[in-house]
Amino acid sequence: MYYLKDGVGKMKYGKLIGKVLAVLFSFFAIFASFGIGNMGQVASITESINTLVSAEPATVNLITGLVVIVLLSLVILGGLKRIATTNERIVPFMAVFFVIGSLIIIFMNIAKVPAAFGAIFAGAFNLKSAAGGVGGAIIANAMTWGFKRGVFSNEAGLGSSVMVHSASNVKEPVVQGLWGIFEVFADTIIVCTCTALVILTTGVVDLETGASLSGATKLGLATEAFTKSFGTFGGVFLSVAVCLFAFTTILGWSYYGTKSWEYLFGTKSTLAYKIIFIAMVVVSATINVSLAIDLSDTFNGLMAIPNLIGVVCLSGLVVKITKNYAARKITKDQPDLEPMYSAFPEIQKEQEARED
Repeated sequence: MYYLKDGVGKMKYGKLIGKVLAVLFSFFAIFASFGIGNMGQVASITESINTLVSAEPATVNLITGLVVIVLLSLVILGGLKRIATTNERIVPFMAVFFVIGSLIIIFMNIAKVPAAFGAIFAGAFNLKSAAGGVGGAIIANAMTWGFKRGVFSNEAGLGSSVMVHSASNVKEPVVQGLWGIFEVFADTIIVCTCTALVILTTGVVDLETGASLSGATKLGLATEAFTKSFGTFGGVFLSVAVCLFAFTTILGWSYYGTKSWEYLFGTKSTLAYKIIFIAMVVVSATINVSLAIDLSDTFNGLMAIPNLIGVVCLSGLVVKITKNYAARKITKDQPDLEPMYSAFPEIQKEQEARED
């Protein structure tokens, strides 16, 4: 919201536009924090727990929700430092373990990888249907679904992760931006591809039709694939991994929502948002999973609109700063070029002082 207010606001005739975009972004980000950051993640946790136990789903969901509330309260009410500490201890290890486990399964079924990729492309572009004359609509639908799930997975274009990156102590904005790009690459290209190949190479779906052989869907397919490869341990491991990934995502989005609330209503009122966010877990744990995802997609779309407008408006500045960094640090064509740390003179001077 601050880059919209100050960045777009710095442009000619952009002061009012920047303020409007910042308010809209903050408002939509609060709703998105309840959607993708709360409903969607708690739904993933309850679905994961239900794959491990045979108790009544409604009871499991309620108990799970209460446990999540207690854990969230301990972390969220502790502020950004506690959130960051918790996430940095959980996410890297679980991501590495998940990727390693996925690669083991893929190598166990390496002969089926070409067929799996063939099924991915055939399904994405629906080649058979395209030949029948309705491919355009189906491909458009596939792209729409892909955009929704992509944003849900890596948050690219939402402007959410900016709030975390802005809290870093990196002097060069381009360096932090490159880390942001790496996050999307790691999540989408590495983790999501590994997950798809695990499901497609273990024989839990029909590669011709894409139908689940056991009737399992979503998380159930991945759990079935890990269980088939590693036995009961595989299913338990995946469920634990999903719970931890979802929990840390909830923590991250609680921070996004808090900062947005702070921008609109002031710092002193943020405790009210945190209490509402934590209490919302009970609703999230009992709501229909499909409804939670649909609401999340809607809020994501609304949040992305003001952010993407800001990205387009400031794209020229981004290119300018990136070229400056590349000329000094990457190609080294102009190693003596004066560094461009910010578009704002006061921040530029502050960063230059750190050089001395």
